[in-house]
Amino acid sequence: MHTDQPGALAGIVVADFGRVLAGPYMTMLLADLGADVIKIERPGSGDDTRAWGPPFAGGEATYFLGVNRNKRSVSLDLTDPEDLATARALVDRADVLVENFRPGTMEKLGLGYEDVRAGNPGLVYCSVTGFGTDEGARLPGYDLLVQAMGGLMSVTGEPDGPGTKAGVALVDVITGLHAGLGILAALRHREHTGEGQRVEVSLLTSLLSALTNQAAAHLGAGVVPRAMGNRHPSIAPYEVFEARDRPLVLAVGTDRQFRTLCERLGLPGLADDPRFATNTARVAHREELVAALSGPLGTRTADGWFEELTAAGVPCGPINDLAAAFDLAERLGLDPRVPERAAGPGQVVNPIRLGATPPSYRSAPPRLGEHTDGLLAVLGRPARTP
Repeated sequence: MHTDQPGALAGIVVADFGRVLAGPYMTMLLADLGADVIKIERPGSGDDTRAWGPPFAGGEATYFLGVNRNKRSVSLDLTDPEDLATARALVDRADVLVENFRPGTMEKLGLGYEDVRAGNPGLVYCSVTGFGTDEGARLPGYDLLVQAMGGLMSVTGEPDGPGTKAGVALVDVITGLHAGLGILAALRHREHTGEGQRVEVSLLTSLLSALTNQAAAHLGAGVVPRAMGNRHPSIAPYEVFEARDRPLVLAVGTDRQFRTLCERLGLPGLADDPRFATNTARVAHREELVAALSGPLGTRTADGWFEELTAAGVPCGPINDLAAAFDLAERLGLDPRVPERAAGPGQVVNPIRLGATPPSYRSAPPRLGEHTDGLLAVLGRPARTP
């Protein structure tokens, strides 16, 4: 949607040195909420994801398009003294700086936090790393590595498998969300004190936090969780079953839901069986439970069970592909797609709904260096020679 109403972050200028996914995803969300995000890119090549295709849309990599709307692109060579001076002039005027270079890179450029805070004491300086700035600084911060080394792959996939990554760079996304929350907290602090601060977020600690119940099981009970396929370590039935035509997910979280499920499956006595009467008992007798439920569930289609069980208050649903998932969101009135005229092709809406200052979609992802000349003029820097 377009809106003439200023966003919640209108007036906030973000100097975005982020690349690939964690930083750009987060700064896009800030831009949707009204921030003026100025994306600093290498001349000639720009953000790595500009070349990460196929697929492409209109000659642009959809990977890049998916996380860079509502931004301005400025092409600067940070190894060139004049371009570096331009970057420093931008940082001196910015409210927020975001960077995810290898630790120490910004310091070598003279753009580290201690280098710039004197000239801009209100700056919120956000650094995103893979494994932190101490011993982990030497490790490359790739999402797949963090999924592997941070334990996510050990709890994902089939029990006897080698470990499976999530189907997207989920750790980058989670880290971007944590970084955005940290920035908003720091901006709130600045409102009260006038002081900026450094915000540091790593992919590894963001993943460990996001592992929630699995991490708590390890720290609190000494458990080392393992992959269980589509099963849940603490809830049953909470997994995939085969309906007559395709897989169906059951997510039964309470004894009341389980009793209703049994009634609908024509198994009214099952909920009173001591092996299944409570969730703890069902987890302990999972194999017997699955055997009892699988036969009746296989007699009807997934959509048929979805309609009946959902109406009865039992959480369930078919496994959709992305096309069906977007169709579902549209049927539910969630309007998941940004109109192409608003921000270019293939844009998913910002999921945050605000009653007074909603997200807006003002511009498509920028061409490399599209806004360089305009920024040079605003900063009073020399124009580029043709």
